[in-house]
Amino acid sequence: MSLNYYIYYRVSENNAGEAETLVRSMQARLACRSGVAGRLLKKRDETGLWMEIYEDVAEPERFERLLGQAVDEFDLAMFLNSPRHTECFLDDNAPAAACRQGSNLKA
Repeated sequence: MSLNYYIYYRVSENNAGEAETLVRSMQARLACRSGVAGRLLKKRDETGLWMEIYEDVAEPERFERLLGQAVDEFDLAMFLNSPRHTECFLDDNAPAAACRQGSNLKA
């Protein structure tokens, strides 16, 4: 069973360039450690609203731990205007108990 993670937050548009460099560096390190490559999206009409996507996560507990470590190491919070909100989705065939209800990772 694999899970998909969608993490959204707002960044300071004044520091968007620095924030993007930091997020992409964090994602690269996380990919090396976890084997899960992330994507970064920005809302079309609201460039300060960003979303990280991590798909096909086979080891959720390990991934969540590594993600939390990477976010802390890169100190992403200094560029955020809102907390990071994590949503976890699984496919129709996976048991629903695999995703923690109301999970809001410290990230």
